[in-house]
Amino acid sequence: MTKRKMFFRMIVASLMRRRSRMLVALLSIAIGATVLSGLVTIYYDVPRQMGAEFRNYGANMIFTAADKDFTLEDVNQGAAQISKSDIVGIAPYRYENVRINESPVVAAATDMEGAKAASPYWSVDGEWPSAPEQLLVGANVAESYRLKTGSYITVSYTPDLESAEDGEVVQDNFIDFEITGILDTGGSEEDYVYMSLEDMEKLTGEAGNIDVAELSISAQSDQLTAYMNKINSNVSTVNARLVKRVTASETTVLTKLQALVLLVTIVVLALTMICVATTMTAVVAERRKEIGLRKAIGASDGSIIKEFMGESMLLGFIGGVLGSVLGFIFAQEVSVNVFSSSISFKPLLVPITIIVSIAVTGLSSLMPVKSATEIDPALVLKGE
Repeated sequence: MTKRKMFFRMIVASLMRRRSRMLVALLSIAIGATVLSGLVTIYYDVPRQMGAEFRNYGANMIFTAADKDFTLEDVNQGAAQISKSDIVGIAPYRYENVRINESPVVAAATDMEGAKAASPYWSVDGEWPSAPEQLLVGANVAESYRLKTGSYITVSYTPDLESAEDGEVVQDNFIDFEITGILDTGGSEEDYVYMSLEDMEKLTGEAGNIDVAELSISAQSDQLTAYMNKINSNVSTVNARLVKRVTASETTVLTKLQALVLLVTIVVLALTMICVATTMTAVVAERRKEIGLRKAIGASDGSIIKEFMGESMLLGFIGGVLGSVLGFIFAQEVSVNVFSSSISFKPLLVPITIIVSIAVTGLSSLMPVKSATEIDPALVLKGE
């Protein structure tokens, strides 16, 4: 039998003789490793989770015109500077004054799918427009004109009179729209009616310019700022700026949440060290006679230290393996219950958790092991 196998058998036998004490130490290490693995997983996944949550509060970047002309092509050029995987939704808006029942109303033309993605907090009673000549009506407009989902209204538009020749009679353009939904947001959006960009072009008789574009981007504050600077540098017709109330709130909440997770992790590791140190101190006290006898027959301090540290590190390894598995389950449960979405397994955390568990166990065993080397064989064997 090799020395290595013999040493391993000694350690295992020693642990098995003191199963109750070592089980307490193993449980504390496993719990600490579970919390470490789980919270670190959450720590690194929080930005994605929080970003997804904050996307429910609307756009975090806005495009406006840097020059007088600002078209849909300019919006697309600006959006091309952003990684496609980070874009949640793009909603360009064109505003025009129209009339319903001869009363003026502001109409907003947009890409309905883009608006739905960029503004998920919009509550629609009915359906979003999905076909030509369909209209989404703000709650205030619907109340003022007693409009309901499924009814039809005529929307008229007066072309630019200045472009008409002298004496020419200018007639209004009009389209009969079907109301598919009533928009309720609790904000100014309820004062508008919404149609597709194609319907607005048909109603006005011209393509027209985009007034503003709202973008929802899944990125942290630093990356958003980098995107904004890149767009402003590379696209001369677009002025990109961040929605401060969204990006600042996201950064603040994220920073505080990550700090809390880090603090809890440190506290749990400290408690784990205390528990392991207490257990190892009790083990050393229990084995005073054995240690004294070994020293009396010539065992060196190094061999005693090696055996105790081997026991503690084996516990740390087993606890780290258990903690890696349980930590992922713990992180998954937290993520599903708090953020309603799952997380991906990070294989790199397994060796990190095991190494940290071994290191924490070793550090917490230093003082008890040191006290084992200070035992006087003569006093112990005399029964003192």
